[in-house]
Amino acid sequence: MRHMKRHSVFIVDDDQDDRESIRDAFLQNKHEQDYKFMVNGEQLIAYLNEEGNSLDSPIILLDLNMPGKDGKQVIREIKGNTGLRPIPIIVMTTSSSEKDKVASYELGANCFVTKPDSYKELVNITDSIAKLWFVEAKAV
Repeated sequence: MRHMKRHSVFIVDDDQDDRESIRDAFLQNKHEQDYKFMVNGEQLIAYLNEEGNSLDSPIILLDLNMPGKDGKQVIREIKGNTGLRPIPIIVMTTSSSEKDKVASYELGANCFVTKPDSYKELVNITDSIAKLWFVEAKAV
């Protein structure tokens, strides 16, 4: 069995309940990572600009609809920065709009997920994200 690498997982959402539910859903499936809560885009960008090089395999779970810098602006800023560009961004939002999905991908998001209505669905989605980004991505 291969040693599992820990990731810095940023959960960026202005809703505290959503941040905690997303983290708890990952933990429900025993995905032990270094979870970091960010309440808005400004906080994330400031943190990444300061700590970016010292982070352990960072991954960003990003809400689109936040006050201040919204998710699309955050994607644009991260993907426009050569040092931060490689960080995977998974948009996790209440929006199911095709326009938001297309815009997110055009700006450079790696994945777009609409937040589910039930916690059970959230557990399944976070498990899929973990299997893809925490395990498979490192097999390359």
